[in-house]
Amino acid sequence: MKILYGVQGTGNGHTTRARIMAKALKEEGVEVDWVFSGRAPEDYFDMDTFGSYRCFRGLTFVTEHGRVNYPRTILSSHLRTLYRDIRALDVSGYDLLINDFEPVTAWAARRAGLPSIGISHQCAFMHQIPKRGENLFVRAFMRQFAPVEHAIGLHWHHFNQPILPPLIEPSQYPNECHANEYLVYLPFAQPEDIVPQLRAFPDTRFYVYQPVPKPIDEGHIQIRPFSREGFQADLHRVEGVICSAGFELPSEAIQLGKKLLVQPVVGQMEQQSNAFALSQLGYGAVAQVLTEKAIGDWLAMPRARPVDYPNVAQALARWLLNDRKPAFGQLRDELWRQVPEPEARVNLERTSATAQS
Repeated sequence: MKILYGVQGTGNGHTTRARIMAKALKEEGVEVDWVFSGRAPEDYFDMDTFGSYRCFRGLTFVTEHGRVNYPRTILSSHLRTLYRDIRALDVSGYDLLINDFEPVTAWAARRAGLPSIGISHQCAFMHQIPKRGENLFVRAFMRQFAPVEHAIGLHWHHFNQPILPPLIEPSQYPNECHANEYLVYLPFAQPEDIVPQLRAFPDTRFYVYQPVPKPIDEGHIQIRPFSREGFQADLHRVEGVICSAGFELPSEAIQLGKKLLVQPVVGQMEQQSNAFALSQLGYGAVAQVLTEKAIGDWLAMPRARPVDYPNVAQALARWLLNDRKPAFGQLRDELWRQVPEPEARVNLERTSATAQS
């Protein structure tokens, strides 16, 4: 089997998921070619896993100070380039497309009739899960941005829907918990949106990851450039994480038992919905605005308990190679049986069906 794998390059969550699947597919002896879009080629880092990958401009949201800038998003879309890239991408030599919310490969596969499977958190939004900020436009966008024949959604809870647990790479670091040490990763914010609030807690050490050329030492606030190895080492050492309401980093934090405070991007349905789900599940606290009070209240909360998710990537890789057998419903049930129910179970199934505001 030869697979084309398309990955949305905006942020680092999709790329993290891709690394996990790359390792699982390689262990099963699958030949994979990788395509990334949504980020300038020079902005990718730690990409050795993917070999000679290809990059396209694709589509991405423009965010400023934690808020989606829709006018700039439209102006920077370059739809003519997207159309040209879709027509130019040759998918004839592949047996299957796997897609993580990436539009160029998704539309090229549809145009050529190549079978396609979506594996992403975004695919979960096609089902009745907790949602905030959804409307007809958003619903259509989520379905048409990167269309696939079969969509496999990932989430922190099943919500009685045909979705799977998160993809989380088995840890290679000791999971410690140093009191009063916290990791801060808010990729859609600027340092001036974060650092002033952290200065109010001089007895607490913060490791803040930002796109800076070299580390900046501000006493108890350590601003660090992006580094996968450094980031993972800090993540495994700290007591808690302050981050945006994406999916992959909160998933890792939940599995490691790290206390979570999330700030969802304003105007971004997925992040608003993730924040709502985390709150309902009891897996994290939410701050729409990152104030000193919000941080202080969260720091006073007790430590979290780890949630041990199964090796979903390995199960998916073997399922794909076995001609998608057993049936997807059986695969789903087998994986969720290995996940403990959330302690703060607040009418989750009813919430998932009604929380569409």
